[in-house]
Amino acid sequence: MSPSLDLLRTFLAVHRAGSITAGAERLGLSQPLARRVADPIDALHGLLLDELDAPTAATVHLGGPSDFLCTMVLPALAGRLADGLQVRATFGLPEDLLDRLVDRSLDLVISSTRPRRAGVRATPFYDETFALVAAPKWSAGTLTSSPEPLRKIPLIAYAEEAPIIRRYWRTVFSTRLTRTADLVVPDLRGVLAAVRAGAGASVLPTYLCDEALAAAELVLLSDPELPPLNTLYLATRSSTGANNSTAMVRDRLVRTFSS
Repeated sequence: MSPSLDLLRTFLAVHRAGSITAGAERLGLSQPLARRVADPIDALHGLLLDELDAPTAATVHLGGPSDFLCTMVLPALAGRLADGLQVRATFGLPEDLLDRLVDRSLDLVISSTRPRRAGVRATPFYDETFALVAAPKWSAGTLTSSPEPLRKIPLIAYAEEAPIIRRYWRTVFSTRLTRTADLVVPDLRGVLAAVRAGAGASVLPTYLCDEALAAAELVLLSDPELPPLNTLYLATRSSTGANNSTAMVRDRLVRTFSS
């Protein structure tokens, strides 16, 4: 319980006057003040101890792709919230997020492309691997090494340009993707949900689809010896002055995902 205003006024009068006697004169009191002063001093001392013992709230502004932040990063930081860490997550594309890192509205950015900016420090910390998957109804039971058997399967992408699928076609099938996506969902978790529902096929990072593959809700349509991968970078400002919480989050993510 916080101390009453009367006790605080008594405490301040004695503190400003420099003695109990002078404080009593200021307050117009003739009785001894020892007991009256003891209460506010004890109460203020307790409040001070509570403040010192409480975890220091420190907010870290973190940006990155929505699916990776929600699926991988936030669970990795969950245990630190009880220690006083506060996180504000922002979703977006790499260039927009890096702009915000440079102008100091973000402290950390997870970028799917290597940042090449003055004043930005980039640390590789996670390799995404990708798989071509679909619901079992689209599988003929045989893995394909060619895009031809896939022509009748609708394609689901997270962007109109289907960059992940195009890269898979180029690196695995050694050919260009000549189709447009049948369904575009601007979030890989939405792509996963559509694929699991049987809407068609897509290329997804394995951290998103491994569980569904293990449960036989999805199947691989192709299994290349060297599947495509993409390195994610943890970007921070290279200038000094980062707060301890930002450094702690950065180090925790590097340790968690680089092992």
